[in-house]
Amino acid sequence: MGVVTGEIEVASVLPPAKMFKASVLDADQLFPKIMSQAIKSAELIEGDGGAGSIRKVNLVEDDTYMKQKVDALDKENFVHCYTIFEGGMLANKFEKISYETKWESSSDGGSIFKSTVKFYTLPGFDVPGENLINKAKEKTAVMVKAVEAYLQAN
Repeated sequence: MGVVTGEIEVASVLPPAKMFKASVLDADQLFPKIMSQAIKSAELIEGDGGAGSIRKVNLVEDDTYMKQKVDALDKENFVHCYTIFEGGMLANKFEKISYETKWESSSDGGSIFKSTVKFYTLPGFDVPGENLINKAKEKTAVMVKAVEAYLQAN
């Protein structure tokens, strides 16, 4: 098994508390509305949303799903760590994909979303790490901007 690691940063004009609440705490209700091209539904299937909880996200692409385990949730410091451990996006290529995310204040009054993503590849699967990281960066930027636009409009 190999591990491909990448760092992602996306700026937002909104403060970290607002972005964290929408993108993490309210994600199950918000993402199917604002990212309906990618997410059908999301629901907590085990736990209370904190560490150890399991969430199932039903995706539009290939009519598949993913299950995520919350590894850590720190509401005061805007930290959310989770691992995708089951579902179509692993596609016999990955054992799991883990994310360590944090919203930080920026000097202009907005925020910066920072994430470390780790792709744990299965034996025999070799993929250029740069491709994985670039796709993750693109999807993250779309998510941040969708949340930001929704919050600005509502």
